[in-house]
Amino acid sequence: MSNRRSQAQNTARTYMDEVRLTWDVVGFDDPKGGRILLWPHIPCLRMPSELRTREHWDCLGLLASADEVAYWPEEEREDLASPGIHIDAALASGTILGRLLDDLDALEVSGPAIPDPEPMRLLHHARNARGGLPIYALEPQMEDESWLGWLERSADAQVNFGTLLSRITVGRRWKRIRSEATDWVAQARGVNAELGAASASAAAWWAEECSGLTPELITERDQRMAARMRGALANMRGAWPNLGDSSVNSVEGRVDDSDTRGPVLLVPVHQARMGGLVASLGAWPDAESVEALDAFGKE
Repeated sequence: MSNRRSQAQNTARTYMDEVRLTWDVVGFDDPKGGRILLWPHIPCLRMPSELRTREHWDCLGLLASADEVAYWPEEEREDLASPGIHIDAALASGTILGRLLDDLDALEVSGPAIPDPEPMRLLHHARNARGGLPIYALEPQMEDESWLGWLERSADAQVNFGTLLSRITVGRRWKRIRSEATDWVAQARGVNAELGAASASAAAWWAEECSGLTPELITERDQRMAARMRGALANMRGAWPNLGDSSVNSVEGRVDDSDTRGPVLLVPVHQARMGGLVASLGAWPDAESVEALDAFGKE
Protein backbone atom coordinates (compact mmCIF):
# COMPACT_ATOMS: atom_id res chain seq x y z
CA MET A 1 0.00 0.00 0.00
CA SER A 2 2.78 2.39 0.95
CA ASN A 3 4.54 1.57 -2.33
CA ARG A 4 1.54 2.81 -4.31
CA ARG A 5 1.36 5.94 -2.21
CA SER A 6 5.08 6.58 -2.70
CA GLN A 7 4.74 5.98 -6.43
CA ALA A 8 1.98 8.61 -6.69
CA GLN A 9 4.07 11.08 -4.72
CA ASN A 10 7.23 10.33 -6.71
CA THR A 11 5.39 10.80 -10.01
CA ALA A 12 4.48 14.35 -9.02
CA ARG A 13 7.94 15.02 -7.62
CA THR A 14 9.72 13.68 -10.73
CA TYR A 15 7.52 15.82 -12.94
CA MET A 16 8.00 18.91 -10.83
CA ASP A 17 11.78 18.37 -10.68
CA GLU A 18 11.81 19.06 -14.41
CA VAL A 19 10.16 22.42 -13.87
CA ARG A 20 11.96 25.63 -13.10
CA LEU A 21 9.51 28.34 -12.26
CA THR A 22 10.48 30.83 -14.93
CA TRP A 23 8.79 34.12 -15.79
CA ASP A 24 10.22 34.27 -19.30
CA VAL A 25 8.34 33.66 -22.53
CA VAL A 26 9.59 30.56 -24.33
CA GLY A 27 9.39 30.80 -28.12
CA PHE A 28 9.43 28.11 -30.80
CA ASP A 29 9.91 28.79 -34.50
CA ASP A 30 7.77 26.22 -36.28
CA PRO A 31 9.66 24.42 -39.09
CA LYS A 32 6.69 25.06 -41.39
CA GLY A 33 6.46 28.76 -40.59
CA GLY A 34 5.24 30.96 -37.81
CA ARG A 35 6.05 31.00 -34.13
CA ILE A 36 4.55 29.68 -30.88
CA LEU A 37 5.03 31.63 -27.64
CA LEU A 38 4.44 30.04 -24.24
CA TRP A 39 3.90 32.74 -21.62
CA PRO A 40 3.96 31.64 -17.93
CA HIS A 41 1.55 33.08 -15.39
CA ILE A 42 0.19 32.18 -11.95
CA PRO A 43 -3.34 30.73 -11.93
CA CYS A 44 -6.08 32.96 -10.53
CA LEU A 45 -3.83 36.03 -10.24
CA ARG A 46 -3.53 39.25 -12.22
CA MET A 47 0.11 39.45 -13.19
CA PRO A 48 2.18 42.62 -12.67
CA SER A 49 2.61 44.66 -15.83
CA GLU A 50 6.38 44.00 -15.76
CA LEU A 51 5.70 40.29 -16.25
CA ARG A 52 3.15 40.55 -19.04
CA THR A 53 4.57 39.64 -22.41
CA ARG A 54 5.37 42.43 -24.83
CA GLU A 55 5.89 40.02 -27.70
CA HIS A 56 4.00 40.47 -30.96
CA TRP A 57 1.21 37.92 -31.45
CA ASP A 58 -1.54 37.32 -33.97
CA CYS A 59 -3.69 34.54 -32.50
CA LEU A 60 -4.42 33.11 -29.06
CA GLY A 61 -4.31 29.51 -27.88
CA LEU A 62 -6.04 28.63 -24.61
CA LEU A 63 -5.38 25.46 -22.61
CA ALA A 64 -9.08 24.79 -22.18
CA SER A 65 -11.90 23.23 -24.15
CA ALA A 66 -14.23 25.23 -26.38
CA ASP A 67 -17.06 24.71 -23.87
CA GLU A 68 -14.91 26.06 -21.03
CA VAL A 69 -13.88 29.12 -23.02
CA ALA A 70 -17.51 29.78 -23.93
CA TYR A 71 -18.44 29.69 -20.22
CA TRP A 72 -15.76 32.10 -18.98
CA PRO A 73 -17.71 35.29 -19.88
CA GLU A 74 -20.70 33.94 -17.95
CA GLU A 75 -18.46 33.30 -14.94
CA GLU A 76 -17.17 36.84 -15.29
CA ARG A 77 -20.69 38.28 -15.35
CA GLU A 78 -21.64 36.22 -12.29
CA ASP A 79 -18.61 37.50 -10.43
CA LEU A 80 -19.44 41.09 -11.34
CA ALA A 81 -22.97 40.59 -10.03
CA SER A 82 -21.79 38.82 -6.84
CA PRO A 83 -18.09 39.59 -6.27
CA GLY A 84 -16.12 36.59 -5.03
CA ILE A 85 -18.92 34.08 -5.55
CA HIS A 86 -16.74 31.57 -7.39
CA ILE A 87 -13.79 32.01 -5.03
CA ASP A 88 -16.03 31.43 -2.00
CA ALA A 89 -17.44 28.27 -3.56
CA ALA A 90 -13.97 26.94 -4.35
CA LEU A 91 -12.65 27.76 -0.87
CA ALA A 92 -15.54 25.83 0.67
CA SER A 93 -15.12 22.86 -1.66
CA GLY A 94 -12.23 21.16 0.11
CA THR A 95 -10.51 20.60 -3.24
CA ILE A 96 -6.88 21.11 -4.25
CA LEU A 97 -7.95 24.30 -6.04
CA GLY A 98 -9.51 25.51 -2.80
CA ARG A 99 -6.21 24.91 -1.02
CA LEU A 100 -4.37 26.98 -3.63
CA LEU A 101 -6.89 29.82 -3.37
CA ASP A 102 -6.56 29.77 0.42
CA ASP A 103 -2.79 30.22 0.06
CA LEU A 104 -3.18 33.03 -2.48
CA ASP A 105 -5.81 34.79 -0.36
CA ALA A 106 -3.28 35.08 2.48
CA LEU A 107 -0.72 36.83 0.28
CA GLU A 108 -0.43 40.44 -0.84
CA VAL A 109 -1.02 39.68 -4.52
CA SER A 110 -3.61 40.76 -7.06
CA GLY A 111 -6.13 38.01 -6.56
CA PRO A 112 -7.28 35.34 -6.27
CA ALA A 113 -10.01 35.61 -8.87
CA ILE A 114 -12.19 33.31 -10.97
CA PRO A 115 -12.33 33.17 -13.95
CA ASP A 116 -8.56 33.08 -14.29
CA PRO A 117 -7.69 36.77 -14.89
CA GLU A 118 -4.83 36.48 -17.38
CA PRO A 119 -6.44 34.12 -19.94
CA MET A 120 -9.63 36.19 -19.56
CA ARG A 121 -7.74 39.43 -20.19
CA LEU A 122 -6.10 37.99 -23.29
CA LEU A 123 -9.43 36.58 -24.50
CA HIS A 124 -10.99 40.05 -24.30
CA HIS A 125 -8.01 41.55 -26.09
CA ALA A 126 -8.11 38.97 -28.89
CA ARG A 127 -11.80 39.60 -29.47
CA ASN A 128 -11.34 43.36 -29.62
CA ALA A 129 -7.97 43.80 -31.37
CA ARG A 130 -7.84 44.40 -35.12
CA GLY A 131 -11.47 43.43 -35.56
CA GLY A 132 -10.91 40.16 -33.72
CA LEU A 133 -7.94 37.79 -33.64
CA PRO A 134 -8.35 34.01 -34.05
CA ILE A 135 -8.80 32.10 -30.77
CA TYR A 136 -8.11 28.38 -30.43
CA ALA A 137 -9.22 25.96 -27.71
CA LEU A 138 -6.26 23.63 -27.24
CA GLU A 139 -8.02 21.05 -25.08
CA PRO A 140 -10.22 18.70 -27.14
CA GLN A 141 -13.94 18.44 -26.58
CA MET A 142 -15.45 15.49 -24.72
CA GLU A 143 -16.72 14.11 -28.03
CA ASP A 144 -13.12 13.39 -29.02
CA GLU A 145 -12.72 9.63 -28.45
CA SER A 146 -8.97 9.74 -27.95
CA TRP A 147 -9.26 12.53 -25.38
CA LEU A 148 -12.14 10.78 -23.63
CA GLY A 149 -9.97 7.69 -23.41
CA TRP A 150 -7.19 9.72 -21.81
CA LEU A 151 -9.62 11.21 -19.29
CA GLU A 152 -10.95 7.78 -18.36
CA ARG A 153 -7.45 6.34 -17.91
CA SER A 154 -6.32 9.33 -15.86
CA ALA A 155 -9.44 9.08 -13.68
CA ASP A 156 -8.72 5.38 -13.06
CA ALA A 157 -5.14 6.22 -12.10
CA GLN A 158 -6.25 8.93 -9.68
CA VAL A 159 -8.88 6.90 -7.84
CA ASN A 160 -6.91 3.73 -7.13
CA PHE A 161 -6.79 2.88 -3.45
CA GLY A 162 -3.20 3.97 -2.92
CA THR A 163 -3.84 7.34 -4.50
CA LEU A 164 -6.94 7.87 -2.38
CA LEU A 165 -4.91 7.16 0.74
CA SER A 166 -2.31 9.68 -0.40
CA ARG A 167 -5.01 12.36 -0.33
CA ILE A 168 -5.21 11.95 3.43
CA THR A 169 -1.66 13.26 3.79
CA VAL A 170 -2.07 16.07 1.26
CA GLY A 171 -1.62 18.78 3.91
CA ARG A 172 1.87 17.67 4.93
CA ARG A 173 2.87 16.94 1.36
CA TRP A 174 1.56 20.32 0.17
CA LYS A 175 3.66 22.17 2.75
CA ARG A 176 6.76 20.17 1.86
CA ILE A 177 6.44 20.70 -1.90
CA ARG A 178 5.61 24.38 -1.43
CA SER A 179 8.69 24.82 0.73
CA GLU A 180 10.92 23.04 -1.78
CA ALA A 181 9.43 24.99 -4.68
CA THR A 182 10.62 28.29 -3.27
CA ASP A 183 14.10 27.31 -4.50
CA TRP A 184 12.75 26.84 -8.04
CA VAL A 185 11.35 30.36 -8.41
CA ALA A 186 13.43 32.44 -10.79
CA GLN A 187 14.28 36.03 -9.95
CA ALA A 188 12.83 38.67 -12.23
CA ARG A 189 11.85 42.30 -12.25
CA GLY A 190 8.42 42.67 -10.67
CA VAL A 191 8.72 39.46 -8.62
CA ASN A 192 8.73 40.13 -4.89
CA ALA A 193 8.55 37.69 -1.97
CA GLU A 194 4.75 37.56 -2.07
CA LEU A 195 4.59 36.67 -5.75
CA GLY A 196 7.39 34.16 -5.25
CA ALA A 197 5.33 32.52 -2.49
CA ALA A 198 2.33 32.44 -4.83
CA SER A 199 4.48 30.74 -7.45
CA ALA A 200 5.55 28.07 -4.95
CA SER A 201 1.94 27.46 -3.89
CA ALA A 202 0.88 27.11 -7.53
CA ALA A 203 3.70 24.58 -8.03
CA ALA A 204 2.39 22.56 -5.08
CA TRP A 205 -1.11 22.72 -6.58
CA TRP A 206 0.06 21.44 -9.96
CA ALA A 207 2.11 18.67 -8.33
CA GLU A 208 -1.04 17.52 -6.54
CA GLU A 209 -3.06 17.72 -9.75
CA CYS A 210 -0.53 15.35 -11.34
CA SER A 211 0.02 13.18 -8.27
CA GLY A 212 -1.98 10.17 -9.42
CA LEU A 213 -0.87 10.24 -13.03
CA THR A 214 1.87 8.09 -14.49
CA PRO A 215 4.67 9.80 -16.42
CA GLU A 216 3.21 8.23 -19.56
CA LEU A 217 -0.19 9.83 -19.01
CA ILE A 218 1.39 13.22 -18.33
CA THR A 219 3.53 13.01 -21.45
CA GLU A 220 0.56 11.91 -23.56
CA ARG A 221 -1.46 14.91 -22.41
CA ASP A 222 1.35 17.38 -23.00
CA GLN A 223 2.09 15.97 -26.44
CA ARG A 224 -1.58 16.29 -27.38
CA MET A 225 -1.56 19.94 -26.32
CA ALA A 226 1.64 20.56 -28.28
CA ALA A 227 0.18 18.89 -31.39
CA ARG A 228 -2.88 21.11 -31.15
CA MET A 229 -0.70 24.21 -30.76
CA ARG A 230 0.99 23.30 -34.03
CA GLY A 231 -2.42 22.65 -35.56
CA ALA A 232 -3.69 26.06 -34.48
CA LEU A 233 -0.63 27.70 -36.01
CA ALA A 234 -1.14 25.70 -39.24
CA ASN A 235 -4.76 26.85 -39.37
CA MET A 236 -3.62 30.42 -38.93
CA ARG A 237 -1.02 30.05 -41.67
CA GLY A 238 -3.79 29.05 -44.04
CA ALA A 239 -5.41 32.48 -43.60
CA TRP A 240 -2.19 34.48 -43.39
CA PRO A 241 -1.80 37.37 -44.22
CA ASN A 242 -5.51 38.04 -44.71
CA LEU A 243 -6.28 38.89 -41.08
CA GLY A 244 -5.63 42.60 -40.76
CA ASP A 245 -2.37 44.51 -40.53
CA SER A 246 0.28 42.03 -39.38
CA SER A 247 2.70 44.89 -38.69
CA VAL A 248 0.73 46.09 -35.66
CA ASN A 249 1.74 44.68 -32.30
CA SER A 250 -1.35 43.02 -30.87
CA VAL A 251 -0.39 43.77 -27.27
CA GLU A 252 0.90 47.32 -27.28
CA GLY A 253 -0.41 48.73 -30.56
CA ARG A 254 3.17 49.39 -31.66
CA VAL A 255 4.67 48.79 -35.07
CA ASP A 256 6.39 45.42 -34.96
CA ASP A 257 9.92 45.62 -36.37
CA SER A 258 10.89 42.01 -35.51
CA ASP A 259 10.63 40.86 -39.13
CA THR A 260 8.23 38.12 -38.06
CA ARG A 261 7.71 35.58 -40.82
CA GLY A 262 4.29 34.07 -40.53
CA PRO A 263 1.76 34.27 -37.71
CA VAL A 264 2.54 34.10 -33.99
CA LEU A 265 0.42 32.02 -31.59
CA LEU A 266 0.44 33.13 -27.94
CA VAL A 267 -0.39 30.48 -25.33
CA PRO A 268 -0.77 31.56 -21.67
CA VAL A 269 0.44 28.66 -19.51
CA HIS A 270 0.22 28.11 -15.78
CA GLN A 271 3.82 28.53 -14.75
CA ALA A 272 4.24 25.07 -13.23
CA ARG A 273 3.04 23.45 -16.48
CA MET A 274 5.78 25.04 -18.57
CA GLY A 275 8.36 22.25 -18.23
CA GLY A 276 6.25 19.49 -19.72
CA LEU A 277 4.83 21.62 -22.51
CA VAL A 278 8.23 23.03 -23.48
CA ALA A 279 9.63 19.50 -23.71
CA SER A 280 6.67 18.23 -25.75
CA LEU A 281 6.61 21.17 -28.13
CA GLY A 282 10.36 20.92 -28.60
CA ALA A 283 9.85 17.38 -29.92
CA TRP A 284 7.66 18.83 -32.73
CA PRO A 285 4.76 16.35 -32.72
CA ASP A 286 2.69 16.23 -35.91
CA ALA A 287 0.16 19.03 -36.08
CA GLU A 288 -3.42 18.10 -35.17
CA SER A 289 -6.18 19.84 -37.10
CA VAL A 290 -7.74 22.64 -35.03
CA GLU A 291 -10.29 25.27 -36.05
CA ALA A 292 -10.59 28.75 -34.59
CA LEU A 293 -13.52 29.41 -32.29
CA ASP A 294 -16.45 31.42 -33.60
CA ALA A 295 -17.99 34.42 -31.83
CA PHE A 296 -19.91 32.05 -29.53
CA GLY A 297 -16.83 30.10 -28.50
CA LYS A 298 -17.51 27.06 -30.70
CA GLU A 299 -15.10 25.39 -33.10
